Amino acid sequence: MRKTFYFIMSLLILAVAISCKDSKPKSVMSQINGTEDSVSTNDSTIYGTMVDGGMNSIILLTDNGDTVEYLVNPDDTLEVVKGGKINGDRFAIIGYKEYGDYFMRSAINLTSLLGNWTSLDRNFEIKEGGTVSSTLQSEKNPWTVWKVWNGKLILSKDTFTVENLGADSLALENKAGIFVFTRGK
Repeated sequence: MRKTFYFIMSLLILAVAISCKDSKPKSVMSQINGTEDSVSTNDSTIYGTMVDGGMNSIILLTDNGDTVEYLVNPDDTLEVVKGGKINGDRFAIIGYKEYGDYFMRSAINLTSLLGNWTSLDRNFEIKEGGTVSSTLQSEKNPWTVWKVWNGKLILSKDTFTVENLGADSLALENKAGIFVFTRGK
């Protein structure tokens, strides 16, 4: 009896694994560019436009056409939403589901991220559509493309966590340190 039970459970697990083989969602960047690469197919970020929200929530119209309310977990002590909440702005959200509700681990306001950013050694513009242009000729390894992947900001080959995104400041962190930029004109 026990062997039969284990055999049936093994078959059930195998059937579930086979049915989930190719059900990974495509990322927004691959949909925009019309291409798909192995990195972007494993993107767990949910992209969409904020249609409403409150002090502790964002109601997002996802790129898949779903309307989902994401809540801020009351136990979170860190700022979860980077870049403010404005209806009509595009967002990249990393979330999870608990007790039937969706919660945000992190949310980046992509509309707020767009624009000119400067520091002592960099002067660049993050543009819609995934391009970055640099205005400093002396800049070493200028960033030329950007995307959000698994809640991280990727600028060309560099991957960052968005620590702060305000009206006039941007702080990015990676293993090399924290990089602070101010919004240019």
